[in-house]
Amino acid sequence: MNNNEDARPQSGDFTRGEKRDGEAELDAHLFRQALSQFATGITIITTRKADGSYAGVTANSFNSVSLHPPLVLWSLSKKSSNNDAFAQAEHFGVSVLAAEQQDLSAHFSTFKGDRFAGLTVQEGLGGCPLIPDALAHFECRIKSRYEEGDHTIMIGEVIKCDFREGEALVYRSRKYFKN
Repeated sequence: MNNNEDARPQSGDFTRGEKRDGEAELDAHLFRQALSQFATGITIITTRKADGSYAGVTANSFNSVSLHPPLVLWSLSKKSSNNDAFAQAEHFGVSVLAAEQQDLSAHFSTFKGDRFAGLTVQEGLGGCPLIPDALAHFECRIKSRYEEGDHTIMIGEVIKCDFREGEALVYRSRKYFKN
């Protein structure tokens, strides 16, 4: 496939942006809108803090890295109130949300108090809470952390995993979908 501009589809209305000489960076709003066109699954990433309490965030940045060894990654905003918890953690848990768990996704992405209050969880590796009824769980030992831009990328070695069949919760263009 030819990667030049002429190879792009000509039908439809495209909003384009590019970094121009002398500009500090690509327009952040346009970049975010373009990224929102990529449909992703939704996860809740969790860990156990040093004091024994739990920390958790909604993340759609989850991805596989390697099968041998089994590695996954996700990224956390440096502005997150959970930064310290994950910076000190040795383990994290990933719960891939089912279609009927949209309320949990919203709760873990916006609620500022104890996100686990009233939620019964199963503890996994390192005491990390796993969200019940999720489609899949990955129990990970943190292998690497990388600071890039305004996020910390965490790579975990998967020690245990499980799954069940069902409809997944999907996110695209700031809307939830079921697949």
